[in-house]
Amino acid sequence: MIITKDVIIIGAGPIGIACALECKKKGLSYVVLEKGALTNSLFNYPLNMTFFSTSEKLEINKIPFISNNPKPTRNEALEYYRRVATSNELHINLFEKVLGIEKVDNEFIVTSEKQNYNAKNVIIATGFYDIPKLLNVPGEELPKVNHYYKEAHPFSMQNVAVVGASNSAVDAALEIWRKGGNVTMIVRGKNIGERVKYWVRPDIDNRIEEGSIKAYFNSEIKEIKKDNIVIKTPKEDVLIPNDYVVALTGYRPNFEFLENAGITLSENNNYIPTYNEKTMESNIKGLYLAGVICGGLETHKWFIENSRIHAKIITEHITKK
Repeated sequence: MIITKDVIIIGAGPIGIACALECKKKGLSYVVLEKGALTNSLFNYPLNMTFFSTSEKLEINKIPFISNNPKPTRNEALEYYRRVATSNELHINLFEKVLGIEKVDNEFIVTSEKQNYNAKNVIIATGFYDIPKLLNVPGEELPKVNHYYKEAHPFSMQNVAVVGASNSAVDAALEIWRKGGNVTMIVRGKNIGERVKYWVRPDIDNRIEEGSIKAYFNSEIKEIKKDNIVIKTPKEDVLIPNDYVVALTGYRPNFEFLENAGITLSENNNYIPTYNEKTMESNIKGLYLAGVICGGLETHKWFIENSRIHAKIITEHITKK
């Protein structure tokens, strides 16, 4: 049996939930398909993560987000979006991965691991947190290499290399050091990233300056071995003892999924998908993009607070057609 809807929404993150709320409000039949848990990317964030945005900027559909502090935590965000989804009785199918989207005549056939769907409109709101940017160095396949970071406890009393200089890398380095890990940061640039949270930057700068956390700037990992790593520095290659590598070098959208659906990507190195900024419709009529996926590899361009408006833009365009 094929299920027919006005709209299929792919991704049950905050923007996917916002799209579902707008569809419900406008009387459009819909279902959200999510390959993992509700707000799967947020669920996989570090346990102690604090958002850069304040709670009111993370709200969707004007539903109040009350947190204990101005900047909410991961757990508070999970609770908020879960309550929004359940209290509004949104139609969300979790742990149902979408395998492909095909347009036949004026309708889309959306194939998942469990079911086939027909819809006149599809919204892709899949984010970018599922595919890590690899180091592409020998030894990266070793089990001691991690591309995601959850908590510091397993790294206590271990020699840990943290690769990267973003918020996630800085948070991981500080937490692991405070839990008794011997932390070395390997940073490709000349200093810590410009977008690091302003209240965290003095902490990491001071820890590096006093030598509590060792940092190699303008450097990169050359090779990962069982008990050590080789770091390529501006002066020479350096060999240091190592138990774990936490490579937080960023993530990217699933470009193959977009291309297989027929969406064209920019020819520069940012792979920005084609869409109309006034309607969020891609180069495929009826196929829309919402949220951070619109930025391609410019994953800092779109986030919850400035892309939640996409839901309203898209559903208004759908209802006017």
